[in-house]
Amino acid sequence: MQINRLFEIIYILLSKRTITARALAERFEVSVRTIYRDIDILSSAGIPIYASQGKGGGISLLEDYVLDKSVLSEREQNEILYALQSLSITQAPETDMVLAKLSTLFNKKRINWIEVDFSPWGSEKKRACQFTMIKEAILSRRIIEFNYFSSSGEKSIRKVEPQKLVFKVNAWYLQAFCLTRNTYRTFKITRMSDILMTPAPFSKRNFEGLKENNQTQKTQIDICLNISAEGAYRVYDEFDEEDITKNKDGSYTVNASMPGGEWIYNYLFSYGPLLEVIEPLDMRLEMKNRIEAMMNKY
Repeated sequence: MQINRLFEIIYILLSKRTITARALAERFEVSVRTIYRDIDILSSAGIPIYASQGKGGGISLLEDYVLDKSVLSEREQNEILYALQSLSITQAPETDMVLAKLSTLFNKKRINWIEVDFSPWGSEKKRACQFTMIKEAILSRRIIEFNYFSSSGEKSIRKVEPQKLVFKVNAWYLQAFCLTRNTYRTFKITRMSDILMTPAPFSKRNFEGLKENNQTQKTQIDICLNISAEGAYRVYDEFDEEDITKNKDGSYTVNASMPGGEWIYNYLFSYGPLLEVIEPLDMRLEMKNRIEAMMNKY
């Protein structure tokens, strides 16, 4: 508690420059004598803090004081602030507060190098609540329950031990031990609803089991695609430059390795008539069969 109070006193002094011992005592609900003991501790630690008498007097720091550079270099200070700023993708409400405090401690007036928002339009409040709840469940090791929709649209109620939040290929996922299925699973956040953090705690498991489970799910398929010139806006967004060959007619040939699974057909069909699967042959035939099945509906 005292360490937190000392840190807060430094932050206040850097923000306001001068404050009375009585005001600090009232803020932290301690005696004035305790505040003066804190000031002695800070002074003995080499922080240039002093008290002045008279009107406008109080406890102050020397002008232009910055957190000792011997503790953190200029580059290390910036790296910490940049890392915190990049956490805005999770929309965690406490991130801005911590960033503001450290910016003041490091005497950095303008730190604004990145802004990332992966949430769908209009869902910021809901997504922030989801992240906050899941994060708290992970850190406090509390079981969560939620409704989950599979890729085929099947709804199920899941009870899981949350382990880790992962951002992969334009989507957020939760890695967890599923108590409903008694195995490790990866859940897509957008398919989770009615998330509830229960009071039930859980013990730490061997996380290697989750890594092994993920490896078995990532069977890679080598594919060759032909994408027409009208699809250029997606080609360079979604494939590595070294996998792309631009043809004389303006179309593109893409040779890439992609994870297998039902999702890949939905992804390829999202190109509509702009895409043709060249290889592998069995995938090309499967695409043809699915197109015929769709045609039969009309």
